[in-house]
Amino acid sequence: MADMTALNTPFRPQGWINRLAASEKFQNFCARVPVLRGIARAEGAALFDLMQGFVQSQMLMALVELRVLHMLADGPSGVGELAIRCNVPPERMQILLQAGAAMRLLTRKRDGRFALARRGAAFVAVPGLQDMVRHHTVLYGDLADPVAFMRGETTPELANFWPYVFGATGPMDEATTARYSRLMADSQRMVATEALAHLDLRDVARLMDVGGGTGAFLRAVRARWPDLQLALFDLPDVVAQAALPADVERHGGSFRADPLPTGADAISLVRVLYDHSDDTVRALLARVHDALPPGGRLLVVEPMSGGAAPDPQTDVYFSVYTLAMQTGRTRSAAEIAALLKDAKFIDISAPSTRKPYVASVLTARKAKEVAPTPK
Repeated sequence: MADMTALNTPFRPQGWINRLAASEKFQNFCARVPVLRGIARAEGAALFDLMQGFVQSQMLMALVELRVLHMLADGPSGVGELAIRCNVPPERMQILLQAGAAMRLLTRKRDGRFALARRGAAFVAVPGLQDMVRHHTVLYGDLADPVAFMRGETTPELANFWPYVFGATGPMDEATTARYSRLMADSQRMVATEALAHLDLRDVARLMDVGGGTGAFLRAVRARWPDLQLALFDLPDVVAQAALPADVERHGGSFRADPLPTGADAISLVRVLYDHSDDTVRALLARVHDALPPGGRLLVVEPMSGGAAPDPQTDVYFSVYTLAMQTGRTRSAAEIAALLKDAKFIDISAPSTRKPYVASVLTARKAKEVAPTPK
């Protein structure tokens, strides 16, 4: 039975600012003062957005599943026409379209028709976004009882969507592998674009991407650095689907159980660490360190927690997502840096990125061998 003590305890916020903000008299006062009125209104709207966030995500899901955004990409359309094409009653289609316009995905024209807004056009154009929205039905199911979820009383289904997380080493279901690879490849394009805008690979001769899926990151690297020698390491069934140039080496294996191939002077881990536990990450970083030559570089690319300064995207979405996957967690740059130091990496740096909700970057080096002192 739930503890009712907290529910029956009067609300007494700590700190004079919080006590003031919680005061009904002060809120009424703010509503009468022009400058404070705007602040109060913005805070109220922000609180309401927190409450309605789930409804917004579900309306986005409906727009995606019904392909409304795609239909409007061809030009404005009326409610009646869209209702017929989507097999949705007109009065309900009106509500969905109004919601889409309120979220600035659509615009409502003076004649009552709806058109695709700039935000909606960007959503349609970004590869992988729609597949990401579709697979959120699994995450939403896991969060149906958020209190039980946070107490660890549920068995999340999200991990079943990503079977590789639990260390699959044998053949995987073909449909599952294809679904995983397609979503990984599409979303990896966004990550690659963000990461490569902040990485200088001019001093790299050969890069191996570990856990690189079907090679989306390596394709982006080849487009930007065409002279680099490239290699891919991932599960055999995944590597087999990689659409890569013939000169890119492919290595099938599990970084949980197999040593990594040597020969690369740089290794990248793109959205790999946050899928796994600290023990798995420590073992992987040790394998990476062993595979690199003295002075070799490690590139870590993934969403990272804000740590001491909580981030509104990564510390909500990605932290909960990895929690539902059961094995990984979203770490801060400082936490990852500590793991890198434990693995004997040096020169750890964190280039700033423009879109940390897509990916942040850490780089590190393996120490160069010190020549023995002559006797």
